[in-house]
Order: sequence, then C-alpha cells, then structure tokens
Amino acid sequence: MAEAAAVFFDVDFTLIHPGPRFQGLGYQESCARHGVTVDPARFEQAVRGAAAVLESADELYDAELFISYAKRIIELMGGQSSAMDAVARELYSDWAEHHHFSLYEDVRDSLEALVARGLRLGLISNSHRCLASFQSHFELEGLISVAVSSSEHGFMKPHPAIFHAALSMMQIAPSQAVMVGDSVSHDVLGAQQVGMHAVLLVRGSGSADLSADVPVIRTLRQLAETIDQMAVSAR
Repeated sequence: MAEAAAVFFDVDFTLIHPGPRFQGLGYQESCARHGVTVDPARFEQAVRGAAAVLESADELYDAELFISYAKRIIELMGGQSSAMDAVARELYSDWAEHHHFSLYEDVRDSLEALVARGLRLGLISNSHRCLASFQSHFELEGLISVAVSSSEHGFMKPHPAIFHAALSMMQIAPSQAVMVGDSVSHDVLGAQQVGMHAVLLVRGSGSADLSADVPVIRTLRQLAETIDQMAVSAR
C-alpha cells in the first residue's frame, strides 16, 4: 500500500457504544410508556433477527429504514401493538443524542497517537447524529479533519459515493487512506471497492467475520502498528 496519509473511522460501535437507553431494559421502558409489552431478555436475539432490515437496495439514507429496524426489534421482543411505530420513532430520534452513548476507553489516546504520527483523521457514518457536536461532546476537537454522515450526504455505506466524498474532502487518493470499522459489508468492503485499505475492528470476545481478507484488531491501540505492518507487507 502507499504510505497512509489518512485514517477514516466508522462511528457507532467503533468509537462509541450505546448505554442503557438502547439495551433491553431501555426498550422495555420506552414500550411501557406507550402501553406495549416486551420481554427484555429477548433483546440480543431480536437485534440479530432485525439486522436484515438495515440492508438497503438503493443504499440511500432513509429514516424510515431505521425506524422499521427499531420496530422489528420491538416485534421480536414480543411487542404487538399499533403503538410500536411511535416507540420506534422515539428510539430513532434518541439515537442521535450523544448523551445516550459512551466513548470506548481506547479512542482518545489512539486518535491522539495517530495524529502525532502525522496522519489526518476522518469520520464516515451511516447515522443521523450530528458529527460536529459529536466531536465537541466527546472532546475530540482538533483530532478530526473530515466528517461525512449519510443523512447529510444522501448515500449510506457501502455505496462508493460516500467514500469518494470523504476522500475528496480530505484531498487524498484512495490508496493513501485506511478505513476502520466494525462492519465487513459496510466499512471493509465499501472501502475496498473504491481502492481504500481497510481494517476490521472486532471488540471484546466477538468472532471475526473472515469473509474479507483484511487485518483484524481487537482494540484501536493496535491500529498504528497494524497500519505499519500493512505498509511493510505491501513493499
């Protein structure tokens, strides 16, 4: 690979993770306010079962897609009510609120280390979260050079357009950029199809999807060394 000049990051589940609002009990509380009964113990299975809803054929950003996803989770948790739509819309709205999320503990020092090496950093997110206030809320000002959200751009990852937009804003060639994220289909394959390099982040004890031939890291603290290794192996 060409010497890396920039690193782009996915946001949700790469830099931040949801708090109780978006766990089983949080869904149960939201549903209860609208008279919908769900079983919080079924939440994790429901999330897995609803994942296919997020696959968009045209890859255009559409709030209704995410609302349908939340609604499907509620259904798979046992919810059966016309009020489920109202709950899903409430959850969609709250997903954009920074205070419902926490920064992973390895993020700030890892980003600072990359910037200290002369790398420029960017964000590419499928969320409708404001990425400007995201940086100020989590005290990341001065570390991020470029930020592109699909809700403002129009296309969602893995559509090539959103990656090209980020590269254009950063003013670099695809071969000079590395994309880091937790999704093989959205982050890894999306980046590779435009000529970017990619690193898959699999936090904790989660199993890695090895359908793509890319480096896999467990923490962002491994990223700088991984980028160095990618450059050496390409020589």
